Amino acid sequence: MRRELFDDEHEAFREAARSFIDGELVPHQEEWEAAGIVSRDAWLAAGKQGLLGMSVDERHGGGGVDDFRFNVVFNEEMIAAGVSGFGVPVHNDINAPYLTRLATEEQKQRWLPGFCSGETITAIAMTEPGTGSDLQGIRTSAVRDGDDYILNGQKTFISNGINADLVIVVACTDPEAGHEGFSLLVVERGMPGFERGRNLDKIGQKSQDTAELFFNDVRVPAANLLGEEGQGFIYLMQNLPQERLSIAVASIAGAERTLEATKEYCRNRTAFGRPIGKFQHNRFELAEMATEVQIGRVFADRCVTEHLRGDLGVEHAAMAKWWLSELNKRVVDRCLQLHGGYGYMTEYPVAKAFLDSRVQTIYGGTTEIMKEIVGKSMGF
Repeated sequence: MRRELFDDEHEAFREAARSFIDGELVPHQEEWEAAGIVSRDAWLAAGKQGLLGMSVDERHGGGGVDDFRFNVVFNEEMIAAGVSGFGVPVHNDINAPYLTRLATEEQKQRWLPGFCSGETITAIAMTEPGTGSDLQGIRTSAVRDGDDYILNGQKTFISNGINADLVIVVACTDPEAGHEGFSLLVVERGMPGFERGRNLDKIGQKSQDTAELFFNDVRVPAANLLGEEGQGFIYLMQNLPQERLSIAVASIAGAERTLEATKEYCRNRTAFGRPIGKFQHNRFELAEMATEVQIGRVFADRCVTEHLRGDLGVEHAAMAKWWLSELNKRVVDRCLQLHGGYGYMTEYPVAKAFLDSRVQTIYGGTTEIMKEIVGKSMGF
């Protein structure tokens, strides 16, 4: 079915993004996966190409267009090219709204030019060793001391954690205030007491630097408070729908790519004298996946449209996140099976997709938490 989500300007942007990805990212993918981190040169190249901070005001070095469809295009093209681990979705899709909507003018002048040029890489630190989906269980604390906050705690599974120059840290500033006791502090590279642990060894997305972060009596200037004290949990709830939509968009794009590669494999791979796609069982498998992926694509695009209007509800973002990430997991698994033994070989894209996509049902809120959100929206 023909997609109606994009205009001519988005398709022109798609061509530019595709050219950048083919020239600057694809040739280095294996090198970065072996190193466990993407070169900062790639971030600088992306900034030079105008691929970072598209929604940031032009006076701060951004594209000046708050249109999530540009984010969708860039993310789709990275997936189509088989690029994983370049943490731009964290930077553009998740962190940009915090900085553009909550930062003061002084903070914007300090942080956003580098954000857009690629000189300043960002991360957001929510998850802790004992706290994942239950954000109200966060134990990292920030105590006001004059013009500073004294920050103590530990975070884990932080994407862009090694490369990050700015980290938006969720911390408890009032342990007696419940969900109104959390605030967002921006920690900068080089602050005394801010340390990075291991670059974590994951089963997929190998080039995405994912780290443990430690905060030991870090003096964070009160000038680095993002938004108002005590409003951090509300800010998270306001911004999580776009994060979950970003994961949903990546999930359906991944399912489409893997299915297309598998269709081609089934046309060319022969068994018992004919292409394996000619066997009824395999045809039925492909037909089922093609139908489900098409349904998923229509729903994903509709969610993006609703988001552009400001009408995407928390429950629909949760629906998109869990259903499309689970769909991708299911499609990749079935496609791997159709590849037989070759599907188990990492040189085949389906094997890499199997490993890279598995986390999608976990980060950004697990499938189970997404179902809780949907269930509660129904009054249960």
